[in-house]
Amino acid sequence: MKLTILGMAGSFPSPESPASSYLVQATDADGRTWSVLMDLGSGALGALQRVASPFDVDAVAISHMHPDHFADLCGFYVYLKYHPVCGSERGTGRAPTPVYAPAAAEQRLAEAYGLEAEETMRGQLDFRSWEPGTTTTVGPFEIEPVAVFHPVPAYGVRVTGPSSVEPGRRVTLAYTGDTDACDGVVDLARSADLLLAEAAFVEGRDSVRGVHLTGLRAGEVATQAGAARLLLTHVPSWNDPAVTVAEAVSAYDGPVEVVSPGATYEL
Repeated sequence: MKLTILGMAGSFPSPESPASSYLVQATDADGRTWSVLMDLGSGALGALQRVASPFDVDAVAISHMHPDHFADLCGFYVYLKYHPVCGSERGTGRAPTPVYAPAAAEQRLAEAYGLEAEETMRGQLDFRSWEPGTTTTVGPFEIEPVAVFHPVPAYGVRVTGPSSVEPGRRVTLAYTGDTDACDGVVDLARSADLLLAEAAFVEGRDSVRGVHLTGLRAGEVATQAGAARLLLTHVPSWNDPAVTVAEAVSAYDGPVEVVSPGATYEL
């Protein structure tokens, strides 16, 4: 299983990075490569096109309906509909791309795009509401949503699939989406081979609770859950990544780093 960081900036694109978006890929027993896109925040569609065609995305998993996690679905819809060769307007008969997301996603995206009342995106996007406790199979992947702690309905995403490092072994990537510390995020990360955790807040500066993790709280989650590796993401451009890492290593003794756009990780 391979993870590619398309965007890691928190809350809005930074000068160096789009907002949150992560591509997970794995090859099945027949040699077919499957691709799952976790979030598609502001500016991330361009980064996706550098590494994969939007038509090759087998499913999209949206953690919650804040623009820094879903806004570029508007452009994704345009690409799938109007591409001059493969777009649905050309009558290709291509099935809509499944989009797993909170229940309000279809309406929110239509409002964000500005669809007229009689228009829908259903010819391009197949919206499916998250159901905690239900595992969805996409090719070689098993995808499970876990409810987490954020001001709007939000889910972490747990993806299990074949290892690209140890043939025959299945590995688990846990992505927090946006959340503060809670039982759900610990359950999400339980025994994960890799925990991709947001860490937008800084201890001592950001005192509001129920919104984001800090590096410290991400480290505490990784320790409590027994995660094997911690990657920190969703870091706003006004934060110092070294501070975020220092907080995390004070609570977690495994490998820690802040991700960068374009970085890849093999599990």
